[in-house]
Amino acid sequence: MHFLRGHRLPQAVQYARLAGQTAARRGAYQEAVTYYEQALHALQQLPDSCTTRELAIDLRFDMRHALSLLGEFRRLLDHLRQAEPLAEALGDCRRQGQLASYIAACLMQLGDPDGGLASAQRALALATALGEVGLHVTANYYLGEVYLYGLNDYQRAAEVLRRNVATLHGTPLQERFGGAGIPSVSSHALLVMCLAELGVFAEGRAYGEEALPLAEAVKHPYSLASVYTAVGHLALCQGALLQAICVLERGRALSDAVHLPIIIQACSARLGAAYTLAGRVSAALPLLMRALEQNVAMGYTIGYPPYAVWLGEGYVLAGRVAEALPLGQRALEVAQAQKQQGWQAYALRLLGEITVQGECPDVEQATVYYRHALTLAEALGMRPLQAHCHRGLGMLYGRIGWGAQARAELATAITLYRSMNMTFWLPQAEAALAQMDVS
Repeated sequence: MHFLRGHRLPQAVQYARLAGQTAARRGAYQEAVTYYEQALHALQQLPDSCTTRELAIDLRFDMRHALSLLGEFRRLLDHLRQAEPLAEALGDCRRQGQLASYIAACLMQLGDPDGGLASAQRALALATALGEVGLHVTANYYLGEVYLYGLNDYQRAAEVLRRNVATLHGTPLQERFGGAGIPSVSSHALLVMCLAELGVFAEGRAYGEEALPLAEAVKHPYSLASVYTAVGHLALCQGALLQAICVLERGRALSDAVHLPIIIQACSARLGAAYTLAGRVSAALPLLMRALEQNVAMGYTIGYPPYAVWLGEGYVLAGRVAEALPLGQRALEVAQAQKQQGWQAYALRLLGEITVQGECPDVEQATVYYRHALTLAEALGMRPLQAHCHRGLGMLYGRIGWGAQARAELATAITLYRSMNMTFWLPQAEAALAQMDVS
């Protein structure tokens, strides 16, 4: 403030940036953004030069950490777009590659997976041309993120992220390559998420067990909270509810303590889903509703379908089917608009579950929902969701007396559950099949 008021602008830029970095290190991200923007304002009053252009880009890179952790992706994208012509004018391919990676993440978070994919691929092309490992790691990470969250292409995401984990093996943990987290830990966490959706639980658990001590060793809250979220997600998908609840409660407490809104939402939603399955619906619904409300308020559109689906499932188990229906419909619409095929499948399965409620289920419509969900899940290799769809169809067919069809669907579900050691749902399917055999 002294240098700003004294119009000593070079020093004002320097110290405002240092203040922003200090605030960010202690988790005061909103304060950090304020300081970075003060630095940019002072910088813009200095004569144009290569040095000021480079600094204008780097200040936006600094700001990116704080804005992304606050979930302010629209504001961040505006800053990154302003940096693009500066990097092009400098002919700085390295900074152009970094920008392309960061823009890919923003576009994906804001519901533009195609734009995110194109930007991530451009970043990867620049990294390859430059032969720089750091750029390559960053580009691959964001490419994996786009495949995972943006396009729900879990198999491609896993392939990209496995390469990143292998590349980073033995790299010093302090090496960030310009990322908000520890690259090795973050790549592990994303890979665990992918493998959970594919039902490759043993491999996913192994990567999670590798990542936790790495995150704990560097005492980096964001990285540790990300790993808690991923490990909790895997346990939730497998039905290991006690583990899921324990890990997600730790992740939520940590992210709340250091104010990480995106991670708070992610942990809260998954914790609510775990509470729902554990029969703790009264504890689940407030968490799920709050996560969805925060998601909508932040404009974090990529997260809407999962949060809406989990809340819809909670409403179904609470007997509030009328409230579940619009959530399922809206989740499907948003997932379709954003090309999230995996979450389209989840939303369709939820609509199937809603349709079979009551004394007179609409068998034809429910079958359409389940079959469509199953087709998408098979195409994406989502074996846990395939098992759930087969079980849903088997239970439905059993209710209406279609014995042969019910037995076939339940047997398929049981085979899938056993192969993935999904013991939470297995007894339900086995009991339903046994009842079919008795009758």
